Amino acid sequence: MRILGIETSCDETGVAIYDHDQGLLAEALHSQIAIHQEYGGVVPELASRDHVR
Repeated sequence: MRILGIETSCDETGVAIYDHDQGLLAEALHSQIAIHQEYGGVVPELASRDHVR
């Protein structure tokens, strides 16, 4: 059996595919941390622009 896992927050999205017999097959992470880092937190306007990219 294969399982697709999806996790999202306001500044990160992660996905993974896990197979019962083979283990972790693939994973990916998209993060906006670098965009928001200089501001010390999430800036909604910057996040919104990156979401539509």
